Amino acid sequence: MMAHHSMDDRDSPDKGFDSGKYVRYTPEQVEALERVYAECPKPSSLRRQQLIRECPILCNIEPRQIKVWFQNRRCREKQRKESARLQTVNRKLSAMNKLLMEENDRLQKQVSNLVYENGFMKHRIHTASGTTTDNSCESVVVSGQQRQQQNPTHQHPQRDVNNPANLLSIAEETLAEFLCKATGTAVDWVQMIGMKPGPDSIGIVAVSRNCSGIAARACGLVSLEPMKVAEILKDRPSWFRDCRCVETLNVIPTGNGGTIELVNTQIYAPTTLAAARDFWTLRYSTSLEDGSYVVCERSLTSATGGPNGPLSSSFVRAKMLSSGFLIRPCDGGGSIIHIVDHVDLDVSSVPEVLRPLYESSKILAQKMTVAALRHVRQIAQETSGEVQYSGGRQPAVLRTFSQRLCRGFNDAVNGFVDDGWSPMSSDGGEDITIMINSSSAKFAGSQYGSSFLPSFGSGVLCAKASMLLQNVPPLVLIRFLREHRAEWADYGVDAYSAASLRATPYAVPCVRTGGFPSNQVILPLAQTLEHEEFLEVVRLGGHAYSPEDMGLSRDMYLLQLCSGVDENVVGGCAQLVFAPIDESFADDAPLLPSGFRVIPLDQKTNPNDHQSASRTRDLASSLDGSTKTDSETNSRLVLTIAFQFTFDNHSRDNVATMARQYVRNVVGSIQRVALAITPRPGSMQLPTSPEALTLVRWITRSYSIHTGADLFGADSQSCGGDTLLKQLWDHSDAILCCSLKTNASPVFTFANQAGLDMLETTLVALQDIMLDKTLDDSGRRALCSEFAKIMQQGYANLPAGICVSSMGRPVSYEQATVWKVVDDNESNHCLAFTLVNWSFV
Repeated sequence: MMAHHSMDDRDSPDKGFDSGKYVRYTPEQVEALERVYAECPKPSSLRRQQLIRECPILCNIEPRQIKVWFQNRRCREKQRKESARLQTVNRKLSAMNKLLMEENDRLQKQVSNLVYENGFMKHRIHTASGTTTDNSCESVVVSGQQRQQQNPTHQHPQRDVNNPANLLSIAEETLAEFLCKATGTAVDWVQMIGMKPGPDSIGIVAVSRNCSGIAARACGLVSLEPMKVAEILKDRPSWFRDCRCVETLNVIPTGNGGTIELVNTQIYAPTTLAAARDFWTLRYSTSLEDGSYVVCERSLTSATGGPNGPLSSSFVRAKMLSSGFLIRPCDGGGSIIHIVDHVDLDVSSVPEVLRPLYESSKILAQKMTVAALRHVRQIAQETSGEVQYSGGRQPAVLRTFSQRLCRGFNDAVNGFVDDGWSPMSSDGGEDITIMINSSSAKFAGSQYGSSFLPSFGSGVLCAKASMLLQNVPPLVLIRFLREHRAEWADYGVDAYSAASLRATPYAVPCVRTGGFPSNQVILPLAQTLEHEEFLEVVRLGGHAYSPEDMGLSRDMYLLQLCSGVDENVVGGCAQLVFAPIDESFADDAPLLPSGFRVIPLDQKTNPNDHQSASRTRDLASSLDGSTKTDSETNSRLVLTIAFQFTFDNHSRDNVATMARQYVRNVVGSIQRVALAITPRPGSMQLPTSPEALTLVRWITRSYSIHTGADLFGADSQSCGGDTLLKQLWDHSDAILCCSLKTNASPVFTFANQAGLDMLETTLVALQDIMLDKTLDDSGRRALCSEFAKIMQQGYANLPAGICVSSMGRPVSYEQATVWKVVDDNESNHCLAFTLVNWSFV
C-alpha cells in the first residue's frame, strides 16, 4: 500500500520500508506522527493501533509502517544529538587550539627575551672587569616586568573624582598594563603542575615568578556570551568566597563607551591570626576594536594619583596591581577568557609564620583566579541544562546555600566590630577567643535567614582558635573530620545547636570527653564540575542511655559544605563548614555555620616530588582507596576552628564556658588524630610499642595452639617480634581483635592495615567501633552459634558473609576464622578474627 504524497514532500526523510514497499508521508501525516512522538518516542503496539484509529489520515498506513517510522525517527534524533555533540566538541577544540597557538607565541617571545637577556648578562660579566658600566637604554636590556619595576613611577597630583578626563589616563594605563600581562610577556608566567589544557579542562593556569607581589593567570573556554561572562565576573562576592563586599562609590561614563568605577573591596582574613585586607581601586570596563570586552582594575595610591578611598581600622590596605579579565567572542558562540590577578597583600603586618600564605601565587591562583574560571564554567553548564541535582532544588538555590555557609563562617572567623561582634573576657587562657554578637540587624542578613534568633535567644556566641600542624596532609585531615565526626564532636553540643531552631530551649550541656555514639549518614545534594566542592545533608542519629539524655535521642540534621578536596590541586586550602537545619530544610532556612579551615603554609617544595604511597597508609587516605599524598616533608599548615552558638541573657556565661571547653576538646582530638595520620619517614605506620609487639606474639601463638597451624607459615614462629608485627601488619587478609567482655558489647581493639582499610578507620578510631554493628544478622547468628565452641576448643571457622565498614559500606568475605587469644598466663585476653579475601561490595 502506498500513501498519497505531493511533489512538495518528495524530499521528506520520513519514509520506511516494508516487504519492499516504499512509503512516503504527507505533511499532515508527519505532523500527526510528530505530535505522538513528542509525547512518547517509543509507543507500544496498542498505542500505535490507537493512533491509526484516532487519526483518519493515517488509516491507509499499515501498523508495521508506523512502527518503522518511529524507529527511523528515533534513529534520526540520536544522529542529530550526536552531530550536535561533535560540532560542540569541534568548536571547543578549534577555540582551544587558537588559545594554545597564542600561548605558544607568547612563550616564544618570552624565550627570545630570556635568551637575549642571558647573552647580554654573559657579555656584561665577561667585560665587567675592563669596561665602565653603560646604563644607556641602548645597552641595558630588561624584560617587560623588569622594565616595569625599574622605571620610576610618576607622581600624579590628586585628581577630581568627578572629572573623567583626569581619570581616563589612569584607566588607559591600567588597560595597557593588564593586556601585557594577559597576552604578553610583562610577567614571567610558569604553568601550574596538573593544569592540563583541553576541551573539558579548567584551562591554562600559570603563576608568576620573580615579580613584585603575587600574580596568577588563567585562560579558558566557556559556552557563554562575553557580556554574560562579564556580568558574572564583576559580581566578585558570588564566586570569590573570601570577598566580604564590593562597594562602588562612583560610576563615571567615558567618551569611548566605557565605564570607570571607584570601588572599595573588603576581603576576609582566612585565619584568626592576621587582619583582613581591603582594596581601593579604579575599575575600567570597555570594548576593544576586535570585539573583545575588558574589565581591568588597579589600586589608586599617591603614586598613581586619583582620589583617596575610605579607610577602616578593621582592615589593612592592600595593593592591587593591574588585574582584570579579557573576554573574547568565539566563532560559533561562547567566549575565551583571560583572567589576571596581581596583588601585594602587605606581608609586613602578618606574623612571620603566616607569611607564606600571603606570599604564595599558587594560593592566589586557587582562591581567586581558578575560582573565577570554575564559577563561570559552572554557570555555563547549569544554563545548558547539563548539570543534574537531586532533591528538586534549583542550582542557584544550592549555590546560595554554599555562599551563605562560607559567608557565615568567614564572619565568625573575622568578628568585625561593624557587624556587632565584641570580645568576651578570657578565663586566663589565650588559646580560645570568645566573641559575642547581640546585634539584631546583623542576623537579618541573607546568610542567616529572615528571622534567625528564636524567641528565647538574644545573641550569638563564637568560640574560635587557630593552630599550627606539622606534616599533616590537609586533604586527609579534612576527610577525616568529615567522615569520622564521632572522633571529635560531642553529640550533646550538637543537640544544643540544633535546639536553636526550635521554639523550646535545650539546657546547656556539660561537655563530655567521649560524647555519645551516633550514626552519621551523609546525603549528597550537589557538587561542582571538578568535584572540588560538594554540598550535603548530614543526618545524625543519637542514642539515649538515661532519662536525662532523652533530648539526645532524636535525629538531627546538618547542612554541610566540604571544599578544597581536589587531589590534584596545588596550593589550595580545604574547609569543612556545617550548620544545623530542621527537617523542613526550606530555601530560606536560617544558618549558623561552624567548621574548620585548613591552609598549607609552605608552597616552596616541588609539587612533583610526591612521597611514596606507603607513607600515608592511614585512616583517611584509605577512605576512597587513594594512595596519593599532598604532604611534603617538614610541611606546615594552619587550622582555623570556629563554632557558633545561640544564647539568652541568663545562659551567656554557661554557653561561653561550654563553648570554650568544647573547642579545647576539639583541638585536643585533632592533635591526637593528626599524630595518627601524619606520614612517618621510613616505613609503614606500624604500632611499634611494646604492648603491640606483645599482642602480636599472643595472637600468633594462640592461633598455632588452637588450630595446629601457623598464621604466617611454618617459619613464622622462629621470627622476632618486629618481624611478626610486620608480617601481621602487611597481611592481605583482614586481622582484627575485639574485647572479650560479657557485660558489654565487644569493641575492636586492634587491626592490621588490611583490617583498617576494610573498616575504613584508624587505630585511633577503631576502639569506637562495636563488633555487633559491623557484622550483619547472619554473621552475628553464626558467631553466637559458634561462641561456645570457640571458648571450649579455642577457635571456629565461619562461612562467607557480609560485614559493614564504619562508613556504612558493605564488605564481603569468603571465610572467617575466629580464635581465642590468651596471654602468657593462659588467661583469656580477646577474640581475634581473620577475614579471607574481603572486598567492598
